[in-house]
Amino acid sequence: MRRGVLLPIFRSQLDDALDLAAQCASLGIDGVFAYDHLYPPKDASRPAFAPLPLLARVAHLHPALMVGTLVARVGMVGADEMVEQFRTLAAVAPGRAIAGLGIGDEIASAELTSWGLPIHTAAERREMLARVLEGLRGVCECWVGGGAPSRDVAREHGAEVNLWEGGAAALDLEAQRGPTNVAGPAPDDLHGHLDAMFRAGATWTIYTPNVDIAALASWEPPKTL
Repeated sequence: MRRGVLLPIFRSQLDDALDLAAQCASLGIDGVFAYDHLYPPKDASRPAFAPLPLLARVAHLHPALMVGTLVARVGMVGADEMVEQFRTLAAVAPGRAIAGLGIGDEIASAELTSWGLPIHTAAERREMLARVLEGLRGVCECWVGGGAPSRDVAREHGAEVNLWEGGAAALDLEAQRGPTNVAGPAPDDLHGHLDAMFRAGATWTIYTPNVDIAALASWEPPKTL
């Protein structure tokens, strides 16, 4: 099971994100990821960095790290544009780019509205998601987060499913359908949580930026299931 960390992007400068990426690379963490928001959820007064340029820079600086979005939201840009964005990231980081995708939720809709961007229906966004997955087939690894309808689209197109704050039972159930990873806040018992995710079949476990990187790096898979 691989381990990942979300980078802090709700900042006015990139220093914190780049420093955390460097720490992850030096300690052997497998990959780093970035949210896709126009501003921090529910706080439009604060900035947010665009994920793909940041991930491209990190990929250039740290050739051992995998880089990906959690999650890039279809509908924020057109399906064709999103495909081209990830094709560019894949060209910068061959074999290391992960297109984590989602269709958004009420928070995402509020962000789009505040910027005067169009709001597509959930069905339209799922159609766009399918187009992006088809466009990225053979280009880079694709993950899909969200509810059951989005997960069904993922499975239909051979993509991996990402569960946000999914417990061991939910992970075990989804993993029976295909590759599944989990992301969310770091728990108090980090190694215990990693053990549980490993036993439930997670391909990756990814934590928010406040995780203890050294503790995450020191985890080893349990010898027995």
